[in-house]
Amino acid sequence: MEMFLALWVGGMLVALVLVGLFVFGLRRRLIQRSGGTFDCSLRWNVPEEPDISGKGWVYGVARYNEDQIDWFRVFSYAPRPRRVLERSAIEVVARRLPEGEEELALLSDAVVLGCLHRETRLELAMSEDALTGFLAWLEAAPPGQRVNVA
Repeated sequence: MEMFLALWVGGMLVALVLVGLFVFGLRRRLIQRSGGTFDCSLRWNVPEEPDISGKGWVYGVARYNEDQIDWFRVFSYAPRPRRVLERSAIEVVARRLPEGEEELALLSDAVVLGCLHRETRLELAMSEDALTGFLAWLEAAPPGQRVNVA
């Protein structure tokens, strides 16, 4: 009887893990389904001096959504974006390559973009190709909108 109970509990744990992984993958597919997504790590509320310790970076997926970027944490079940960045409120203030321990926290081909969004300092890390698309999207703002790209 104890053996049966142990097998049943073990089977239920495996089933729960598989369901969790399935839902996790399904969420990622639903985020990417509407297109215009790119891998993008984010560090929110950063100090003015670059912090190369690698702390604070969160891996995510960004999605273009009209005049805003929806940013989702990769390791989350939340269906809504964690951050929403409006195009008109993004100001690019710096561009650099990862340094020190930061290189280990980010994808290997990442470029770090220092930005201000409604007076909050943040950093976005993305591939060079994603960066080209992001900057083009910023500059393609409708007439009359303020866009600052350093």
